[in-house]
Amino acid sequence: MTETNFSLLLPVYAGDKPEYLEKAFLSSTAEQTLRPSEAIIVRDGPVGAELERLMDALAAESPIPTRVVRIKENTGLARALERGLDECAHDVVARMDADDISLPERFEKQLEKIRDGFDLVGSGMLEFAETHGAVLARRVPPTDPAAIVRYSRFHDPFNHPTVVYRRSAVRAAGGYRDLGLMEDYWLFARMIQSGASVINLADPLVMYRVGDGAYARRGGFGQFVAELRLQREFRRSGFTTRWQAARNVALRAPYRLVPQAVRRAAYRRVLARSVE
Repeated sequence: MTETNFSLLLPVYAGDKPEYLEKAFLSSTAEQTLRPSEAIIVRDGPVGAELERLMDALAAESPIPTRVVRIKENTGLARALERGLDECAHDVVARMDADDISLPERFEKQLEKIRDGFDLVGSGMLEFAETHGAVLARRVPPTDPAAIVRYSRFHDPFNHPTVVYRRSAVRAAGGYRDLGLMEDYWLFARMIQSGASVINLADPLVMYRVGDGAYARRGGFGQFVAELRLQREFRRSGFTTRWQAARNVALRAPYRLVPQAVRRAAYRRVLARSVE
């Protein structure tokens, strides 16, 4: 079967660390058994001098054609990704975050599913500690397309840093829209609703870095409001029933307001499989 050309889309902002960005980029390009056809690095607003120099060096030394797209002011993840999608030369796009690590066979395995006709392909991932590198948990998403659709009514069925998708399917669903830390969930729900063909691979193909602030960012009043807005949009579009919407608000929204230690424990129990 012929090889599919695809773009790598990697956003960067001022809070990213140069050493993490370098590993994220190299793991997704030079170290892949199937390399992207190009890489688009989106600089979302001003960054420090070290990050700026590194992005230029990565583009200059990359084994694949690489461009840095610079946005003058910080616009947030949703708008940065929309700008990046505009810049991609290919319809198939692989997402990557600037602090995670792609495992070597990630794209080889995911592109097989794209060639099979799927519009959105995610995978499992391993969470590892920022401080000491130990693997903390394995996140295994639902893999059967029908199970993904059912699961999506209550939880995000995809690990966003792992996805490869068709830009045309993203556009058909309305693209990324601003919504706290839930831009991805909102997009994936709309893609499912618009008829995109979706699947996950159980294999962990990305290592997801968990820092001290990971659980804090998932909570707080702002995230509580974003959760309510997401559930309102789900209900308004008919993605959830009235009962499902009520259940989601009753169970998901309070999760944003509980103490961080409780939120961490709940996350580990419900969303991630702990590594012994």
